[in-house]
Amino acid sequence: MSFARLSLARRHLLAGGLAALALPAVAAEGGSPAPGGTAVASRKASPMELALAANAPSTPTGLAISHKGRVFVMMPRFTGKEPITVGEVSPDGSVKAYPDQATNTPDAGRPQATFFHVPNGVFAPDDSLWLLDSGLPEGKGAPVPGGAKLVQMDLATNRIVRMIPLEAGVTPTSSLNDLRVEVRAGRQRAYITDQGQGEDGAILAVDLATGQVARRLSEHASTKSQKGVVKFVEERPVMQTKGDGPPQHPKGGANGIALSPDGTRLYYAPLMARRLYSVETAGLLDPKVTDAEVAATVKDLGEKGMTGGLTTDSKDRVYLSLQEHNAVGRRDPDGTITVIASDPRLIWADTFWITADRWLYISGAQVNRRPEFNRGKDLQQPPYAILRMRIDADPVDGLSQ
Repeated sequence: MSFARLSLARRHLLAGGLAALALPAVAAEGGSPAPGGTAVASRKASPMELALAANAPSTPTGLAISHKGRVFVMMPRFTGKEPITVGEVSPDGSVKAYPDQATNTPDAGRPQATFFHVPNGVFAPDDSLWLLDSGLPEGKGAPVPGGAKLVQMDLATNRIVRMIPLEAGVTPTSSLNDLRVEVRAGRQRAYITDQGQGEDGAILAVDLATGQVARRLSEHASTKSQKGVVKFVEERPVMQTKGDGPPQHPKGGANGIALSPDGTRLYYAPLMARRLYSVETAGLLDPKVTDAEVAATVKDLGEKGMTGGLTTDSKDRVYLSLQEHNAVGRRDPDGTITVIASDPRLIWADTFWITADRWLYISGAQVNRRPEFNRGKDLQQPPYAILRMRIDADPVDGLSQ
């Protein structure tokens, strides 16, 4: 079955208990120049359609779609009680462990053969699935020795075909978050954000041919959580609570990433910050290039709102998951940002995916409804919406989303 027909079949499932998700789209707000000189376009946002309602057993932050239309979600183990961390979504919206339950059962004695905490995954051009495992069994604490890794899955056999350890690039406070894979002539690389478990983040670059791992920008302001910033989702500030203690501002360093079409620049942004950055990729894996020289290539691209995931299209436009507005934004190369879609079902807009037939998909992860942001009450309401809209550009050749 083609991906277009598969998606149509899934949309026909929007009846009964799923009807609550079928809310009308809302229009984008008019804009004005944002801090830092970023231009903001004013236009009416497009509506989105519900491609799939995923009955995930826990918070699905990651989304990846194969060339043939197989849909996968990644569910980090925030507490250690989550039954699986990687799942495949069936046409009826059910989610089953991928590749199986045994692999999804973390085992510190077999850290390179089992999954601990997988926040995201991407497909390479050959349609192999690369999964990022942060190695955190309960969402916090030091990664399990040997647990932080990249795992390549063969969809034909549903087996692990390669594993690249990331231990050389992580610290006791690491929380690896997002992934991009670049495979083209002369370049086989992966780029990973480390959100951290406090204020500090970093960027990891991986040579997929040799397994070399480099940790960069770990002391740079562009990868840090911004102090004092407040994120509003569903008209409420997102505040973390522990027991009877006072609410605290959550922290989050380098989070979303995307690559330019030519692979020369990596776009990224901290979870708790309102600015977008880029860095040249040429020196990230070169041991002769110092951290200071890498940092000298960082560009502050200005205000972009509070976002989670990012992606790029063939026109070098950066798509922004505007979490405070249940919306999708797009930044043009000249710095203009346009709100191109908005939908109340897009709760905690997170991961993007662009298919070859020019559909832009995005997941609503409902992270703001998790217990740690609601004094211990779990307000998440499965199923989780995966929405989509048409765009006027292609995915980038040679790159994962």
